Amino acid sequence: MKLTPDCVPCLMKRVLFQARLLENGCESEAVGAALRAYAKEYAVGRNSAEVATEVHRSAYEVMGADPYIKIKLDADRIAEEYLDQVMGYVDSAEDRFSAAVGVAVIGNIMDFGVSLSSPEEFRAVFKKLLDQGIGSDDTARMKELLTDSKSVLYFFDNCGESQFDKLLIREIQRMGVRVVGVVRGERILNDVTMEDAERIGLDKILDRTVSTGTFAVGAVLSKAKDDLKEELDRADMMICKGMANYESLSDQDAGMPKVFILRTKCGPVARSLGVPENINVVRVAE
Repeated sequence: MKLTPDCVPCLMKRVLFQARLLENGCESEAVGAALRAYAKEYAVGRNSAEVATEVHRSAYEVMGADPYIKIKLDADRIAEEYLDQVMGYVDSAEDRFSAAVGVAVIGNIMDFGVSLSSPEEFRAVFKKLLDQGIGSDDTARMKELLTDSKSVLYFFDNCGESQFDKLLIREIQRMGVRVVGVVRGERILNDVTMEDAERIGLDKILDRTVSTGTFAVGAVLSKAKDDLKEELDRADMMICKGMANYESLSDQDAGMPKVFILRTKCGPVARSLGVPENINVVRVAE
């Protein structure tokens, strides 16, 4: 997705949010570093995730610590409290697969500093999001593509959200499809890393877990390490969770269909998809 002027204040708000999480007075220095990076990187036509990566890199260098450690743990804990409920929801559904997709997409609200300020706020929106359903829905086409697939890459987004991804992964595996999870190569935002995946047992559910290999918002396929390259060669399709993966991967040619599962939490992403803000989306790109 291309960078828009709206991305500037949004990203600066995110930098300030994460600096304040540390409670060590680094806000001015972190925002200053981010502004200098933005001034250097900003250009019409640039990929939004690519620019955001460099802005966050500058802020992280100043902050000197991961501001999201506690919020990730809290998000996973609170999401886990709902697992029995959403498992019952899927088990009782006439269409288990569609129900699992519906559960997976609502987890994308756990994007702290964008949609919610804390994991506890998820409790107030859970039922509303589940009842809302999917506003722009290519789930039927996604299922058709999976029927013809042997191996898929599942790109994770946020902690907390990944607890709900477990149900969709199991439904895909029930179709006889191998699922390889892709996590972030380094800590960035509240996104799932290898450590996070192992903490909640994703590695035990997945057929294999690999990483993007880099510090990046989303993923840069051209910088993939050997394990991800191997799986890219083997995969029949990609499932990409969240806005960061949409922003980064929608512009990259992967040589296979991509399914984007996300909530439109900002105007630029919604406009890029041609849908309203604040809806759940399943979009197939072939």
